[in-house]
Amino acid sequence: MNKKIADIISLLSDLTLLEASELVKKIEETFGVTASSPIVSVSTVATNTPVAEIAEEKTEFKLFLAEVPADKKIAILKVVRTITGLGLKEAKDLVEAAPKIIQEGLTKDASESAKKQLEEAGAKVLLK
Repeated sequence: MNKKIADIISLLSDLTLLEASELVKKIEETFGVTASSPIVSVSTVATNTPVAEIAEEKTEFKLFLAEVPADKKIAILKVVRTITGLGLKEAKDLVEAAPKIIQEGLTKDASESAKKQLEEAGAKVLLK
């Protein structure tokens, strides 16, 4: 850093807040600049940024059976059979293997509907 800049920095560090504020105002008036940060409006961001970059909505979901209480196992098994179309043995093996992914590639509506049915039966379910 050259001597001139070092001297200015030294002088600035000795200023009070009031003096610093007055200095900022004077610099803004003299040079026609502003010291405030530019404010970016949401509409500016939306018009200058592609929609895909703003927020990508998830379109495929995985239905994850997190927990099966022992006293709710039969009710949950029935719902799993309905949702997946599996046979009794396959559905039973799936429920007993929890925590486990039950289905993949579901739409938002289908995954929420299945989650609701399983939760009503007593299961703890996550959508991933």
